[in-house]
Amino acid sequence: MTSPELDLDHKNLHRDEAETRATLVTVFDYDVTVDLSRAENLDEDTYPVATVIRFDCHVPGATTFLDSLHAEVHRVVLNGKELPLETTVGAARILLPRLQEHNEVRIESASYFSTSGEGMHRFRDPGDGRVYLYTQYEPADARRVFPNFEQPDLKARFTFHLKGREDWVLASNQDEMSHTIHEGVATVDFAATPPQSTYITTLLAGPYRQWTDRWDGHPQSGSDPINLRIFARDSLAEHVDTEEIFAITRSGLDFFHDLFGVAYPWGKYDQAFVPEYNLGAMENPGLVTFTEHYIPTSQATEAQRQARATTIMHEMAHMWFGDLVTMRWWDGLWLKESFADYMGTLAVDRATRFEGAWATFAHRRKAWAYVQDQYSTTHPIVADIADLEATRQNFDGITYAKGASVLKQLVAHVGEDAFNAASRIYFERYRWGNASLDDFLAVLSETSGRPMQDWSRVWLQAAGVTHLSWSEDGAGAVVHQQNPDPRGGEAPQRPHTFRVGRYELDDEGALTRTAQHGYELTVGAAAQPIAEVDVSAATDRVILLNDDDLSYAVVHLDEDSLAAVLKHPLADPLASATVWASLWNAVRDGRISAERYLEGAMAVSDELHDVGLHAGVLRQSVTALHRYLPAERRAEWAQRWGAVLLSSLTELGDGSDRQRSAVRTLTLLARGSGVLLEEMEQLASTDREQGWVLAPGLCVDDEVRWAALIALAAQGRVDQARLDTELEVKVDAMTRVWHRTAVSSQPIATVRDAAWHAVLTGIDAEGQTLSNDLLSATAEGVTASRPELISGFEPEFWSSLEQIWTRRSIGIATRTIEGLFPGYHDAEVDGVAVAEEHPVVVAGQSWLDEHSQAAHTLRRVIIEELEDLRRAVHAQLMERGESTPAG
Repeated sequence: MTSPELDLDHKNLHRDEAETRATLVTVFDYDVTVDLSRAENLDEDTYPVATVIRFDCHVPGATTFLDSLHAEVHRVVLNGKELPLETTVGAARILLPRLQEHNEVRIESASYFSTSGEGMHRFRDPGDGRVYLYTQYEPADARRVFPNFEQPDLKARFTFHLKGREDWVLASNQDEMSHTIHEGVATVDFAATPPQSTYITTLLAGPYRQWTDRWDGHPQSGSDPINLRIFARDSLAEHVDTEEIFAITRSGLDFFHDLFGVAYPWGKYDQAFVPEYNLGAMENPGLVTFTEHYIPTSQATEAQRQARATTIMHEMAHMWFGDLVTMRWWDGLWLKESFADYMGTLAVDRATRFEGAWATFAHRRKAWAYVQDQYSTTHPIVADIADLEATRQNFDGITYAKGASVLKQLVAHVGEDAFNAASRIYFERYRWGNASLDDFLAVLSETSGRPMQDWSRVWLQAAGVTHLSWSEDGAGAVVHQQNPDPRGGEAPQRPHTFRVGRYELDDEGALTRTAQHGYELTVGAAAQPIAEVDVSAATDRVILLNDDDLSYAVVHLDEDSLAAVLKHPLADPLASATVWASLWNAVRDGRISAERYLEGAMAVSDELHDVGLHAGVLRQSVTALHRYLPAERRAEWAQRWGAVLLSSLTELGDGSDRQRSAVRTLTLLARGSGVLLEEMEQLASTDREQGWVLAPGLCVDDEVRWAALIALAAQGRVDQARLDTELEVKVDAMTRVWHRTAVSSQPIATVRDAAWHAVLTGIDAEGQTLSNDLLSATAEGVTASRPELISGFEPEFWSSLEQIWTRRSIGIATRTIEGLFPGYHDAEVDGVAVAEEHPVVVAGQSWLDEHSQAAHTLRRVIIEELEDLRRAVHAQLMERGESTPAG
């Protein structure tokens, strides 16, 4: 930048600023020293950092800036000359004036420890008092630790030096080069990284337990053997399934080397499972970080283990797509995340023991995309990302799940061989650099022989989800597509490669495929004849569009098919996942009633043998009951559904994963509806040595016990003293979170008042800052039951929104607003004729009208919350016969 009026307090980096800076400078290397030797003293809220950056300027005499969200800057020396701090340093930037052709800047500063999962997060283990640290930067929080050029296209080599206790693990992206100890403080010097972006640098420090293994390499691609390590908190050591994690890691490295033919370029491969993590995981090359929720301390289901495997593979795919070749700016975020999401599922499907990976993708990832893509705030997969605030908001279901779904459609469209060949060429052509969508599409056109611009225009540059339905005409059946754009109007007609299946009831009582035919809808086509498919009516027959789930589309079932799937299971797990995704969309759209969905779930759920799908349908049934049924019908349905679930505990297999999903659902049902409280008391009172209760083999561990305690607390059946006593039995990171939710959920006005304001301010009753996990746990308790206890706080909620947004990080502000949003109300629905008359909708819309200049990202959070509420109210009115189906 060359403007002398540069705002040094401006935290929100804009794309045009980044583009200008990228044309002005070339960055070569960083040398960064971070001193965490006093991190155990929780009274110390900062730590020292020394940074050296070497870079060239292509316009000598120009001015630019570094990004820096520091506690304090003590010294800035540019090309040997000390700069005046009062005119050089702002709250978010450091001015670098009068640059030479070759430059070196040295900064001595102090940075804040974080409790929000942004920057250098510090966590004190409540069980043993030990302190653990790690960094999390995406998209732009490396500047919270050390000053830098915080944009993905200014890659450089990074040499880190890390100080900490002599008995700590100290780790970074690369291997140690030296390790010295002086007066109890260790200093580790790490090897320089290859060229990489700032947001994927990382540091880890603390008394982590570590395990080691080795991968044998891949001679065909020229990849040498590499060392593997796993890190986790010491108190979690007994729960770390190192054998399975290492096996998945080795299988993934084999798979991606076979697929890409490009050697892993980052040396070692470490994986750290860390506390209070904001994300599922982060693809830091050489040291991937994961939420430690992937190390469950209670009984884990096969679906949870599969989810961990998928995340491991997702992050590993990033080593090539995202780390080796990186987007120029954050409007290319979707490509790396969509690619990793697709490849993560593909790797689990092809290279691990887990079955049903694509079924899980259909009913979990796509479900997320379908919800996100029907908000009026939706955006094309290739989004217009003007600044960092917009970037943070686009880590969403469009960027990840819709993008991955569309890539799956693209692979079906051009063929797997052409897609994989394009990936290999792309990595070789742009390795260590930055590239764009056009670069990838150009390579794909080379390998497939197909022009990709029309495909890109309708799939990547238009918003909204396709709806597929069929009808009969004189010549047979025809598939129709509609592409409503929730922002208004209609999106272009899209090409689809898809299959249509016919299912009929077999002798085992399951719907089994009897025929399948494949079709292509071309660009611009609104309909496709499917004359080969027998669509004739029959008892218990299903016509399933998008069979095998190749395309991204909400499937509409005809009435005969709908009746069949609500009575009988489908034998094929992927078809079953596709159908239940269709049913859930129909509930949310008001095309079928919540009661009908619940009837189907009660009839079929015991026959859903895919553990993840079974858990998903049960979870959605609770949402259907609590949000989409009218309030006056919930008690009756909760009793019915609770009785069915309780009975199913003895039918799902002793100690089985599905039995565990059923008991988890029971606790959620009891929390919100007050049913089965005697059974909750049995779960909560089970002696830890006693074994199962309610059903043979049912494991009543810490998770189940605390879930029951939260349900009892929300219904006023346990008090603070008992909850505190339960916590004293075992204090760890998870029991502390569960305890916080249980305490906050008590239906006592003063308790809810204190909890609500703790979330609003981010400060608890003891004056301590709530970490990200504890803030979310408190908010979960606040809204657990009895919304009338906090309804009086709504005016304060609306008046506090802008203050929350400006004073807190986007991540914590979003958690706060979503956690406290008053979308749980139903009492006011009486007398409301349409959703727009609901008092919260009225208040929210008034706030939007009066705050048209508020931050776009804040407005987006409010708009999406309001649209969820509108859907819920509309569905309730429809169930009462007071409204008509949406769309």
